[in-house]
Amino acid sequence: MIDSRSPLNRQEILAELGNRLPSERIETNETALKEASVDRFKKYQSVHEIFNAPLPVAIAYATSTEDVVAILELADRYLINVVPRSGRTGTEGGLETSVSNTIVLDISRMNQVLSVDPENMQVTVEAGVQLQTLEDQLREQGLTTGHSPQSKPLAQYGGLVATRSIGQFSTLYGAIEDMVMGLEAVFPGGHTARIKSVPRRAAGPDIRHVLIGNEGALAVITEVTLKVFRYFPENDEFHGALVDDMSTGVAILREVITNGFRPSVARLYSPEDANQHFSHFSEGKCVVIFVAEGPKSIVEATSTEIRRVLGQHVHQDVDPDLIEEWFQNLNWGPDKIEAEKKAMLDNQRLGYTTEVSASWSQVTDLYDAVIRRIRNEYPYAKDLTMLGGHSSHSYQTGTNMYFVYDYHIDASPEEEIEKYHIPLNAIIVEEALRHGGSIVHHHGIGKYRSPWTQQEHGSAYQILTALKNAFDPNGVMNSGTIIPVEGAIQAAAAHPDQQLDQWASENRGREDSAS
Repeated sequence: MIDSRSPLNRQEILAELGNRLPSERIETNETALKEASVDRFKKYQSVHEIFNAPLPVAIAYATSTEDVVAILELADRYLINVVPRSGRTGTEGGLETSVSNTIVLDISRMNQVLSVDPENMQVTVEAGVQLQTLEDQLREQGLTTGHSPQSKPLAQYGGLVATRSIGQFSTLYGAIEDMVMGLEAVFPGGHTARIKSVPRRAAGPDIRHVLIGNEGALAVITEVTLKVFRYFPENDEFHGALVDDMSTGVAILREVITNGFRPSVARLYSPEDANQHFSHFSEGKCVVIFVAEGPKSIVEATSTEIRRVLGQHVHQDVDPDLIEEWFQNLNWGPDKIEAEKKAMLDNQRLGYTTEVSASWSQVTDLYDAVIRRIRNEYPYAKDLTMLGGHSSHSYQTGTNMYFVYDYHIDASPEEEIEKYHIPLNAIIVEEALRHGGSIVHHHGIGKYRSPWTQQEHGSAYQILTALKNAFDPNGVMNSGTIIPVEGAIQAAAAHPDQQLDQWASENRGREDSAS
């Protein structure tokens, strides 16, 4: 925990908030504050009602940009840490309150669709608009956002943009950074900046990218203008195949993508991960999935290429109806989150993911290295009930790898995260760096991947710190997120290399003794 630097105590901060917002929009209920002190990184502790982050002073609900201006002016003047949030689907600790007497700034009530412009194919929304709400509204007009993360029923645009979200149809439509045309954001001190929406500009660096992915560490996004696309669900075609190994699956994905085709979904599952989703047909093999989407002539050409590429490799075809059935049940809403909580409590079982990316030439080696290292070096591998991964977003130069690990918890709720999630996450991130990849593909750095931020950016790290110093000179925006701050997270998470080095040394000692 980091001590507050504010000269105001909790009651004085509450009084100042009360001068800026009506009382019904200042939440101080203890249960709500506890839940606001974490995100899904600590989901097992939360379900056991263990909250060890400092309780925020209050949750402040903004309903307008003017409210956000008022709160950030207050925070900057009195050095109060602010954690912005919207849909609360974060998974990397970005919503954790690492500083005492933090204000959690909630923008979920800024939820108006401001305009839909079908001629210029764009929509403007407040940052609290739910993705599912907008998607439903657009589909009534034959349009789509093209953005479909699993969190679609819950996620809101402020968080989607602030974490550089990506959706399951990214190969066709791109990630959120490819969709954002314009923005409004409020900086510490209350300055409001608007970036207008234009088809393209060559007016210096693209300043949208100062804000896209800032994770609330520089500013609060309050409004977004996005591209929209025509929606042709009647033309969708589904393809599935079983292949013997990951390298064959990667080769199939690479050939389809680098030949210039853009199926909306292009995925490869390891046998273990496939068994979680497709046990009724996967037969212990890797599963390759494609969905061709769009105008009929493009769908036909894409499907022809998928079948041609599959024909170049040993495979078994999968009934397209099975792929379509899977496709219709992809998303996570409140029902699945509640089911996960029940499973955690009833069975002491938990699952996490860590997503990274790498070039085509490295991704299979990265996958093998992670699996081998966890199996051989991680001392609690016997507790793993599933270890595998899948590629779900591909590009001209490479793809992502979404490692999935489930385990039976043989530890107290307080010990769980340091025994399992933190070291497993660290192994995956270390191997991604060793293979020239990125430590994070689309969940954001949050606070728990910040120990590797400098390694991720190398000699460009100073650009990141310069942005922080320029836009948040008093350090009040979401301290410890993206850029590490001592004390923001527990020591085991801040220095996971120490634990991994100790285990590696013990393994070498055992091998030496055996020989």
